[in-house]
Amino acid sequence: MKVMAMRVTVNGEATDLPAGTSVADLIALLELEPRGIAVAVDGEVVTRRTWGERPLAAGERIEILSIAQGG
Repeated sequence: MKVMAMRVTVNGEATDLPAGTSVADLIALLELEPRGIAVAVDGEVVTRRTWGERPLAAGERIEILSIAQGG
C-alpha cells in the first residue's frame, strides 16, 4: 500500500509529509521538544492539547515558534 505525500510549508520552507500527518506527528518528525513551542496553521494557533487531533492538509502553511528566554 502506497502512502500518498502532501506538500505543506513549514516556517517558509516547502516540506513533503505523509498524508494524514497531524501537528503532533510533524513535531515528532522534526524531532522538536514540544515544551516551549507554539504552532499556527494558516494563521490560526493550534493548542497543544489538540495537536494530535489536528490533521494537516496539502497547501497549508505551518509556523512553529519556540519561546526564547533571555534577558
